[in-house]
Amino acid sequence: MTKKSAKKRNLPVWLAVAIGLGLILSLWLLARILPGSVGGSEAEGEAVDPGFLFGYSLREFDAKRYEVGDGETFGGLMDTWGIDAVKVDELLQKGSEDFNPRKWRAGDAYWLLRSKDSTRQVTYFIYEPSVAEYVVFGLRDSLFVRKVERPKVTKERAVGGEINGSLYATLEKQGVSPAVAVKLSEVYAWTIDFFRIQAGDRFEVIYEESYVDDTVFVGTGKILAARFFHNGKSFYAFRYQNADGSVEGYYDHEGEGMKRMFLKAPLEFARITSRYTMNRFHPVQKRWKAHLGTDYAAPSGTPILATANGSVVAAAYNSANGNYVKIKHNGTYTTQYLHMSRIGKGIRNGARVEQGQVIGYVGSTGLATGPHVCYRFWKNGRQVDPLREPIQRADPLPRSLWADFESGMKPRKAVLDSLAKG
Repeated sequence: MTKKSAKKRNLPVWLAVAIGLGLILSLWLLARILPGSVGGSEAEGEAVDPGFLFGYSLREFDAKRYEVGDGETFGGLMDTWGIDAVKVDELLQKGSEDFNPRKWRAGDAYWLLRSKDSTRQVTYFIYEPSVAEYVVFGLRDSLFVRKVERPKVTKERAVGGEINGSLYATLEKQGVSPAVAVKLSEVYAWTIDFFRIQAGDRFEVIYEESYVDDTVFVGTGKILAARFFHNGKSFYAFRYQNADGSVEGYYDHEGEGMKRMFLKAPLEFARITSRYTMNRFHPVQKRWKAHLGTDYAAPSGTPILATANGSVVAAAYNSANGNYVKIKHNGTYTTQYLHMSRIGKGIRNGARVEQGQVIGYVGSTGLATGPHVCYRFWKNGRQVDPLREPIQRADPLPRSLWADFESGMKPRKAVLDSLAKG
């Protein structure tokens, strides 16, 4: 066989390769001209039944639902669907108050409403970060961005039970959002030490839940009324606001304000590992000495709260206290917070702080064996045990508002008492 005849027989192979490469190139070009018409994106979209969605008649569009992929950016996705960078920049400027591309998350839903003609132009891009809201991007000649919050319905729910383990766990067993535990701790921050809850304590609470379409739960609202049974005593709390909003807060069943000058503790949730005592074995120094503070153990980085309004008189570091903050509240009281991993932003000598403000974060700097905050409390220049110190309540409800307060309080108290008996 001659070389010339061999070349003739191999010619169809080279021709087949060339044809194959040409087809691949053609498909790639087609994908650039008609985004989504070829490849995984279109295949992954879910077809939508005709009807109305987001205020648009889907009969007029080719509508499909997608999910944001891992590592997929808003700009990159727009480019995939044929929206050029100039339009994307204009959309982001128009929607700067309604849409933040940095909060774009993998798994979030988005919808494409495309024209049914041969161009298959993306007419509307709709991003749905949650069931409670969505953002519409109009991509016709006149670009626009509009955030829409779905109408919510607020319902009251009443639950109660004996605490077994923790308030979080007890609520979770009843299908209640953990947010309720946090809000209860805020209501009772001045009256109940949540680090000393014990077996046999119980609670009853009436609170708000929000729903979309009357059935889809989207969050919890205000605590309306509560009863906490702790150490053999009932603690009631009822939310009250008068007609003009000048009086608002939580009061017990006798009209006494729930607030006090000091919070019970500088952390929302933790556990006491060492109390104020005149004789404790120091775990670092290995000797017996007075411990004139209360240690609250919590994970490193847990926010530390100022227990009352005041002015910072020290925000510094030393070898024993580590990072610490000291606050003067008035001529009588001063508090100090030790062993912080770091001091909060803006917390410096002379700074004013408010009750509940974050002043630092739990750590183990200084003479500490593990992450905690040592909370110290001065009265008239002498360190005392804050857990034993009687602190004056806020002003009681004005007697002129008592009748109005009772009209809402009594029916809710009856519900709480009924739950307690049940």
